[in-house]
Amino acid sequence: MDTLKQFEMICRAMANPDFYPHSVTTIERRDTHISAVFLTGQWVYKLKKPVDFGFLDFRDLDDRRRFCELEVTLNQRLSHNIYQEVIEIYKNRNDRFSMQENGPIVEYAVKMKQLSDDVNLKELLKNNKIQRAQLQELGHRLSDFYKSSDQNAQIDHYGRKEVIAFNMEENFRQLEPFIDANFDRKKWEYICQANRTFLEHNTDLFQHRLQTGRIRDGHGDLRAEHVYFYHGVQIIDCIEFNTRFRYGDVAVDLAYLYMDMEHLGYPELSRAFLCDYVKDSYDPELYLLLDFYAAYRAVVRLKVSCFRLSEVKNHEREALIEEARRYMDLAYRYTIQFSRPTLWIFCGLPATGKSRLAEQAAKTLTVPLFQSDHLRKEKQSEPHQEIVPFGQGLYRQEKRNQVYQQLLSIAEQKLMEGQSVILDATYSNRSWRESAHRLADQLKINLIFVECVCKEETIRSRLKQREDQTGFSDARLQHLPEMLKNFQPLDELPPEMHFTINTEQPFEAELIELLSEGYARKCAQLEKSIE
Repeated sequence: MDTLKQFEMICRAMANPDFYPHSVTTIERRDTHISAVFLTGQWVYKLKKPVDFGFLDFRDLDDRRRFCELEVTLNQRLSHNIYQEVIEIYKNRNDRFSMQENGPIVEYAVKMKQLSDDVNLKELLKNNKIQRAQLQELGHRLSDFYKSSDQNAQIDHYGRKEVIAFNMEENFRQLEPFIDANFDRKKWEYICQANRTFLEHNTDLFQHRLQTGRIRDGHGDLRAEHVYFYHGVQIIDCIEFNTRFRYGDVAVDLAYLYMDMEHLGYPELSRAFLCDYVKDSYDPELYLLLDFYAAYRAVVRLKVSCFRLSEVKNHEREALIEEARRYMDLAYRYTIQFSRPTLWIFCGLPATGKSRLAEQAAKTLTVPLFQSDHLRKEKQSEPHQEIVPFGQGLYRQEKRNQVYQQLLSIAEQKLMEGQSVILDATYSNRSWRESAHRLADQLKINLIFVECVCKEETIRSRLKQREDQTGFSDARLQHLPEMLKNFQPLDELPPEMHFTINTEQPFEAELIELLSEGYARKCAQLEKSIE
């Protein structure tokens, strides 16, 4: 008998409550292109369709058994007491199918505990019932998972730049036949070229991910509909049929859930979940890769939608094309975000910790840093000079204006080359900030003022420690009254261009807050520019 025909006969048998060796409250069949799933009230049975799509081959019965067993084993990593076992389906002499041994085995199914849609992340989001504590729990659960998931040379292979490029180009190649008939060709070409450029220009970043153990045996299909909050966090339906889709940078997995939550309309909650993950795993580099991998995942979903066009009826086709266009728009927006340079300005009173944070941010973001204290004294043979009263010597108003003009000129050159830049200076004068704002408008780039703040007593303590030290900064305790008096508040800046960081918290927390808040500001600026 034809395998597909027999498979459908088994499915018809499973649609009958009498088929099951337990009570059945209701039967619902849900299909994907590779599975048939039967929900019976207490238990779920998932069968693999005997199909071959190239990236998977389920035609052989032994392969279906093997992949069912692997599905149970792999999914038990991120769930508990959900995946039960692999059950056999038999066929008797009368061509009747049963779970009881009365003939040869003709099929296998994964048996799972049925979870209510009411506790599914996708439904919780749609019904506005998700709680902040649940997102924190999700971030913590995934952090623990990636720390303990497998890592070896075979898995590391999938984090190499040439493999990432292969996967990316495969998507581009497979989507090419669909573009002109359904999408904006200019948008598509921008997505392709900008993603290639990012990959080419960030060799060191991808290599560092390999060296720091961020390439893992992950989930592969981490979407909101696969996350449940039932006796903790339960994450189901990982990819078992192709290791290429499961192995990779943890950022690829996380970007999928991030993109999916944003696609559903919850960008702020998706950023909150990611921040919780980064805090728990201490992976600040994630923000450097997030938009690139989110664009990659959006393109994957775009491809899936396009492939389904040949499977749907005419009245469903338009809705599917609209869904695909939404994924195209997401991929386009993420691509703009990682391609658009940012002018970061670390500002605030002296001794608020801005230089230390700016220096670490420059290392993490791998962008050039220019500091007013260094620029002011770059022509001096020694970094130290006699301490002068406030507003005198190198700190006369005209000298300070020259330093800020020079800082902005250096930044402009780098920004025009497509590089992001960090500037470190007090920026206490509103006119200096307005000059930076004008430059950002002119170049159509992101502008983010990171204002470092702390208690006045902390500033006093830090300045006092400098009394017997040499360094590039000449600010001392004697200058504090005038510095406080002359610092003009940053109240002219819109919220998407400015945030404050309390530098009295642990330094690692400062860095994560910086990257999280900075990423949110970049998203807000892009949204505003699109309006």
